[in-house]
Amino acid sequence: MALVRMNPWQEFNAIQRQINRLFDEDTLPSAFLEKCFSRVPAAELKETEDAILLKLELPGIAAKDLDLQVTENAVYLSVERKSEAKSEEKGVIKSEFHYGKFQRVIPLPARIQNTNVTADYKDGILNLTLPKAEEEKNKVVKVNLATSG
Repeated sequence: MALVRMNPWQEFNAIQRQINRLFDEDTLPSAFLEKCFSRVPAAELKETEDAILLKLELPGIAAKDLDLQVTENAVYLSVERKSEAKSEEKGVIKSEFHYGKFQRVIPLPARIQNTNVTADYKDGILNLTLPKAEEEKNKVVKVNLATSG
């Protein structure tokens, strides 16, 4: 019987090959990818004294495909990106674009006047100005200081 040395790096390489094979685009059904790796629009939230400014990144989305709803406490965004029907030779189409329904609910740090929201959508960037409710603008909090001794 021959003595064989164990090489732990060989085991790691075998595991890496198996993981790569698992995520090979031909073996993984697209429905699984859509369910597990759904994308949400990136957001940037900035609070000023009078308003909350929300910026959402929505590249390649037409304004007519946006469903935007605003409550006093949150912004709800729903987008459906539909695939374009294209025919290719030999019936093979490869695409890295993400199609389907995307949605996001963004809770707001203060109550807003949802009837006075303004929106601007240009070059795939949605800018919302969400004016704060009057009671939020003038909110003053008294801080009690405890003395030691």
